[in-house]
Amino acid sequence: MLDSLQFGVMLAESGLLDEAVREVMMRPQLMMIAESSPGIQSAMKSQVSKWKNQIRAQLGQVTIEEKFAEEIALYQLSIELDSTEFVKRLDDILIQLSVCSAFFGKASELAAHPHHRYSPMFQSYFCNQWFESIAAELKQAQSDEVKQHKQALLTDLYQRVDTLNAMPEMTESGDANKLGRLWDMAAAKLSKTEVNLLQQFAAFLKGQKGLQKIAEQLGRMADQVSDPNSSKAPVEELELVEEQLDQVTDDIVGIHEGNDLSKLLPNETMFLAYPELEVIFYKHLVDHQLMNYHMQGKQRKLRKVKTHKKAAEQAMLDKGPFILAIDSSGSMEGFPEKCAKALAYGLMQIALAEERDCYVVMFSTELITYELTKKDGLREVLNFLSYSFHGGTDMPSALERAIEQMLDDKYKNADLVVLSDFIAPAPPAALTQKIEQLKAEKNRFHALNLSSYGNPELMQIFDHLWDYTRSPIQRLFKR
Repeated sequence: MLDSLQFGVMLAESGLLDEAVREVMMRPQLMMIAESSPGIQSAMKSQVSKWKNQIRAQLGQVTIEEKFAEEIALYQLSIELDSTEFVKRLDDILIQLSVCSAFFGKASELAAHPHHRYSPMFQSYFCNQWFESIAAELKQAQSDEVKQHKQALLTDLYQRVDTLNAMPEMTESGDANKLGRLWDMAAAKLSKTEVNLLQQFAAFLKGQKGLQKIAEQLGRMADQVSDPNSSKAPVEELELVEEQLDQVTDDIVGIHEGNDLSKLLPNETMFLAYPELEVIFYKHLVDHQLMNYHMQGKQRKLRKVKTHKKAAEQAMLDKGPFILAIDSSGSMEGFPEKCAKALAYGLMQIALAEERDCYVVMFSTELITYELTKKDGLREVLNFLSYSFHGGTDMPSALERAIEQMLDDKYKNADLVVLSDFIAPAPPAALTQKIEQLKAEKNRFHALNLSSYGNPELMQIFDHLWDYTRSPIQRLFKR
């Protein structure tokens, strides 16, 4: 006996979904973008697989629609009747079928011949035909639903392709195997104005070679940090060595006295040929004075050695996330604002390519935060790039927020980059102390100065300081 759920499950496994997935993945435009990057291909397959599982669960519920539930309940009742009762109730069944089933026309035709009704096989044949009708209707309903959802999936996939095509500088940079996160972010639908905005800052960054160099250096610095908590003691490891051993019979290197019968020289056996000399042979055997071949060979074995080198190699930390603290005060308006936004955009590209998180704190008299590399991060990027700088400067609050992030497990081993004109007072002593503690744990503090009037005392708290102004000579400092 089949109920509505069994009908649904049976048809959900009928191959409709597999065929829909094959059709989607064979679309030329989608095949091209998938083949362009292993990371994108993997992310796309994961998305389609999740879609398939979701729709499979929904297909099993198609039968809860009233018309299917009512007809299947009537079908179940009919197959449980004995043949006599079925014939008696056939006219009532036909009336109900006229309301809820596409099988009514065929059913009426089968019941039109009176002698058919009283055949012993009539009920079985009638119900088999009815079952096939229900199955066909359910399959069509599920097929229609799959087509509807498949179109929605295609719309989403093509949308992501369009978004990626609008950001060629993102797909061309970094490791092609690690662009899966960019595919997830590309779900955001971009307007023409937003595409122009991204392209504008990409072009500005491309024209500022100094900013590009700074971004690249920031990306590389994390490779040079070792784990402060790693042991400095020598590390024991196994090493393969060769030893000369007499027990290894590789070569004959001479003759010596011994009692090894397997290495006995042939002339020693002459003593055994004469009974009167046999006792001499046994005496030489007991005294280890038989002439033996001297065999020798090399044997490889593992032994433990101590080394410092391996300990240092294993102590290198994985690259941590970026935390960008960006001065959005009114004094940053103009060229400094463009530089800050362009560098943030460049660092986001590096973060995506290296699978690092990127968190932004914009500060003036208030704080605004964005997580640029999360799933909807592209929308946050656009919000950030379109934001107008204004207000005063409250750098201590921004540094406090950045420190809070660094204390979170997700943001350990972070690179904090402060982009500002540094026209602000020096931070309080308590804040400076927190920064020094984080430095000791190998968090890195960087700064990009975008003004000739920055406060030197404020800039002293950073490990690395770059000076980048409108001046034709762009200076690079490293403390």
